[in-house]
Amino acid sequence: MDWLLSRLFSSEREELYVLDCLAYFMVFMAACTFVTLLFENVPYGRYTSSRYGFPVNVKFAWFVQELPAFLVPLCLVVWTSCAKTTLLPNQLLVAMYFCHYVQRSLIYPFLIRGGKPTPVASFALAFVFCIYNGYMQIRYLSHYAEYPADWVTHPCFIAGSVLWLVGWLVNVHSDHILRNLRKPGETGYKIPTGGMFEYVSGANFLGEITEWAGFALAGHSVHSSAFAIFTAVVLASRAVAHHKWYLTKFEDYPKSRKALIPFLL
Repeated sequence: MDWLLSRLFSSEREELYVLDCLAYFMVFMAACTFVTLLFENVPYGRYTSSRYGFPVNVKFAWFVQELPAFLVPLCLVVWTSCAKTTLLPNQLLVAMYFCHYVQRSLIYPFLIRGGKPTPVASFALAFVFCIYNGYMQIRYLSHYAEYPADWVTHPCFIAGSVLWLVGWLVNVHSDHILRNLRKPGETGYKIPTGGMFEYVSGANFLGEITEWAGFALAGHSVHSSAFAIFTAVVLASRAVAHHKWYLTKFEDYPKSRKALIPFLL
């Protein structure tokens, strides 16, 4: 892959400039997405619409669309000269990223029970995004990111790592709760209970937003921050939409439960 990257970029300085531009463009995309989601829900799951193309099997869609977020970084780490992967802060940040996407791309899709098909447009956009973000995050961390020698003991890194771990655990546990709402053979929606679902309707979304916010705090770069912002925009909108949907669908839905932030929102 070094040969391919050398063909695409005339110098490391040029590649770093492109990585920075990709990060700023992701922030721009987050702003555009925020406006769009004021009028339209992301069309997958319970908001699936035929307007966005033919349906793709949900397990196949999740597996294929998330796989580049694992494979592209893996290729970058294994088949390029990674100037920074011998450094502990970089190693830990790369490990955080891979921990999420090993679970999300290689485990989560095969645990899905039921689930509505994903429109091909949503599937294609997610696939492209995972290539884009996977390259941006891991190429920067493995080849360009520079941290002080004592960065792993800095309060930002420690707090960010703790946030990442808490968010990852909440996300995985919440997905487990959602998968097990229905017994074999049952259909339809049920009110999720347990874990952070006792406090918010979008517990799985809260977990993932917290996870990438922690990653951004520990990574301390525009690249990780851009991803955290984009994630927060998309998933916060989905959490609010879910909350409104639950309140409409179930008369006995807990009135004290918030959409995304316990006791507040």
